[in-house]
Amino acid sequence: MNKNEAKEITKYIADYLNNYIHTQTESSHTLKSYRMALQLYLEYLESIGITILSLNYECFNVSNIENWMEWLIDVRKSKPQTVNIRLASLRIFLKYLGKKDIALLHIYTDSCSVTRKKTPKIKVRGISKEALKVLFSVINQTTKTGKRDITMFVLMYNTAMRINEVLSLKLKDVHLDVEKPYIVIIGKGNKLRSLYLLPKTVKYLEKYISEAHSNNYNENNYLFFSKSKGKETKMTQPAVEKQLKKWAKLAHEKCKEVPEGLHPHQLRHAAASHWLEDGMNVVQISYLLGHEQLQTTMIYLEITTAQKAEALSKLDDKKTSQKMWKQDIKKLTDLCK
Repeated sequence: MNKNEAKEITKYIADYLNNYIHTQTESSHTLKSYRMALQLYLEYLESIGITILSLNYECFNVSNIENWMEWLIDVRKSKPQTVNIRLASLRIFLKYLGKKDIALLHIYTDSCSVTRKKTPKIKVRGISKEALKVLFSVINQTTKTGKRDITMFVLMYNTAMRINEVLSLKLKDVHLDVEKPYIVIIGKGNKLRSLYLLPKTVKYLEKYISEAHSNNYNENNYLFFSKSKGKETKMTQPAVEKQLKKWAKLAHEKCKEVPEGLHPHQLRHAAASHWLEDGMNVVQISYLLGHEQLQTTMIYLEITTAQKAEALSKLDDKKTSQKMWKQDIKKLTDLCK
């Protein structure tokens, strides 16, 4: 038994959970996932007789990781999708170890050979433009909560932002007093990208900010903040989901196409789908979604190889590309009226 290794690993675990993961994401959901994966892995190791005092780097070999995944399914009754999430989270820790000590990098690279569990493809339920119009129309804009919600949901649809990207926005990231208003997004992997805003979205933002942030304006405050904890704390994802479902239920009574259990991600998917329907180039959509690979966008929107080839050919025609973009802007602006 190498007590020095056990002591070193526990120190790394503490630093990883208390410091490192907070530099990788601000999402409370993702942070919880990172912590849970490591906790479950240690729980599995204990089940096979390896305690905190007997920890060593060999505990993270491929065989143990594969057996852990089976343990998650058999003992924890986890679904394949959940197991894959746990695996991805564990790899974040193993990658961290490689950064702390280059001699440990092989542990991470070995883990990358572990095969993910096969999962059934879950198709995101689409939302029509008419259904979205009904959704936006039922939001009560005479209340502070309603004004915030309509601004948030229109912004999400306008930009196809991920929910955490929206909630991570601070006032300093919103640039409205310029010729072409835009926002700066901190996406996955802390990568920055800028997105232009539609005129109607700008109006919603201007009105919301002037009312919600009129007192003690601070550019470091969150755009959409916690009512209970104040402007220095961002609104939580569960709170957003609760509000969206509330409005979706009302909209469903007027239009059955609006899912009662509407999820914020469906607004992002709807935006991308409608861009594609209106002729926007797949390459442009990929950038707006913040995807690193074009293939990811194709899978996300179920785009065929033929559609991709057609899109790439259109991209070479600058006039056509510019014309399509202007048409997209007009149609999206009409939707937000």
